[in-house]
Amino acid sequence: MKLKELEGHLGSLDQFSNPKIELEQYPTGPHIASRMLFTAENSFGDVSNKVVADFGCGCGTLGIAAALLSAEHVFGIDIDPESLEIASLNAEELELDIDFIQSNVLDLVWRGPIVDTVIMNPPFGTRKKGADLDFLSVALKVASQAVYSLHKTSTRDHVKRSALRDFNARSAEVICELRYDVPKLYKFHKKKEVDIAVDLWRFVPASHQSRSI
Repeated sequence: MKLKELEGHLGSLDQFSNPKIELEQYPTGPHIASRMLFTAENSFGDVSNKVVADFGCGCGTLGIAAALLSAEHVFGIDIDPESLEIASLNAEELELDIDFIQSNVLDLVWRGPIVDTVIMNPPFGTRKKGADLDFLSVALKVASQAVYSLHKTSTRDHVKRSALRDFNARSAEVICELRYDVPKLYKFHKKKEVDIAVDLWRFVPASHQSRSI
């Protein structure tokens, strides 16, 4: 599937109708999501025929992108039942078979099949400091091959240090810097939209052995 076609499919998805600020719910736009998964597949071969888990999947954009790029199996995990309902309808609309699981990623006890690749757009930590790194810590325990994640560019040094020193990552590489368009979703937002500089990271776990947590 070509990048433009992938972005077109993702642009048709329904997003949060009533986003929850306490969960830092912001839609992952089709531009960023398509490039994130297209790069994971075409530069590293981490999607097609792989078991992929989308952590904090929201309305399912990243997981659906993985399914469209021929992932063997996709799991979407989120704490919010309303988001999962939208995600299920989005997948159904595109005739994709994705397993959606309601769970707090931070409490996740994974007993499913070996996950090759974890993809995620975690909370940036504006409401709960360090939330993105909490997600990363779990992702690096679950993934057997790679973790793709978005983090604010302003936190680049801290993210790299935490991944390598604290979370047992073998490598941590910024694949590219992207502009994350945050639309006006909440009452406290003053501007129609804001651009945030974010890094697309690829992390490789220290061990490629099967692990469960």
